[in-house]
Amino acid sequence: MGRKRLQEPADGRPTVHTVAARAGVSIASASRVLNGVGGSPETIRKVREAAAEVGYVPNAIARSLQSQRTGLIALAVEDIGNPVYVEMMRAIEAVVASSGRQLLVHATGGRIDNETALLRRLANRYVDGMIVSPIRVTDDHLTALVDSPVPVVVVGQLGADAAVDNVRTDSRQGVALAVDHLVATGRRRIGFVNGPLDTVPGAARDAGFRAAVARHGIALDEELVEVGDFQYAAGRSATERLLARTDPDALVCANDLIAVGALHALLAAGRRVPQDVAVVGMDDTELARMMFPQLSSVSLGSAERGRRAAELLLQRIADATLPPRREQVPPSLTVRASSAATLPAPRSAAPDSPPTTTHPSSEGVTA
Repeated sequence: MGRKRLQEPADGRPTVHTVAARAGVSIASASRVLNGVGGSPETIRKVREAAAEVGYVPNAIARSLQSQRTGLIALAVEDIGNPVYVEMMRAIEAVVASSGRQLLVHATGGRIDNETALLRRLANRYVDGMIVSPIRVTDDHLTALVDSPVPVVVVGQLGADAAVDNVRTDSRQGVALAVDHLVATGRRRIGFVNGPLDTVPGAARDAGFRAAVARHGIALDEELVEVGDFQYAAGRSATERLLARTDPDALVCANDLIAVGALHALLAAGRRVPQDVAVVGMDDTELARMMFPQLSSVSLGSAERGRRAAELLLQRIADATLPPRREQVPPSLTVRASSAATLPAPRSAAPDSPPTTTHPSSEGVTA
């Protein structure tokens, strides 16, 4: 009897059967070589030559079904245009790429339904794992995290009893660093421009600001506190509202986007920065170094948090039996021209002078 002709797929692409027939080896032997399992040197040579001759391209879907791995990692953040998430994404992508995987990025808009829907979609195993940075954490989040069939790492604050790998910073301590610096330069009417209080960072930074001001014996004037959103336009509008009713000599802003909006509002109102009003942001993104005057800002280690989260996730993928891990990245303050002048006798500060970095003391507030 003649040898049975191998049936090609409908689209005409060569398969492992095609390669095996061309190499003159069994399908099992060809499959082992093509999947990197191995074989004798002669078999490997024949199969590789045959694959090149027929133009064989591995089927990623078939491979993922066999290995239960997709080679994909997902990242879910509120806004992929926010510089803090860009820095985090770059750090995560570097770690993910070093493992031979690719990164998929989702923008959730900070919407709880979007985030929980993404977490529930993990049941479809479309990725090997996910890193998520929610600005609000609800019971629905926690349930979806615990029920996830694939590993998930959270960047941000979680409760102490959450059995999920977690990388966090301390926003309260970060705000305290900013307030301490401003008080040291003679500022007493320190305002605060924050994001929404129903978010984890907004609530933590509000608490940190109030505690820091009280620690310095300053009676807080509620007229100096304004709430908006974590965006440039909201930061500018919030600062305009604050300036319309009171006269601060310094502003702490809950992120750098807000701080840039505040800086523009101050300049438009004829206030000199830092001579009349000092400004300190948070996140210490590229924006802080691009502004004029350059912006003092508290780094919350976005790149470092991303790197650690990616490493924790890859470790969890390799060993699902590991206990939940929690890591914390401390904040640090970099002082630049926007807050360098001291009151009541301002000293000129060269915008291009090298920044100084203040690291948190052991007396910092913990979240």
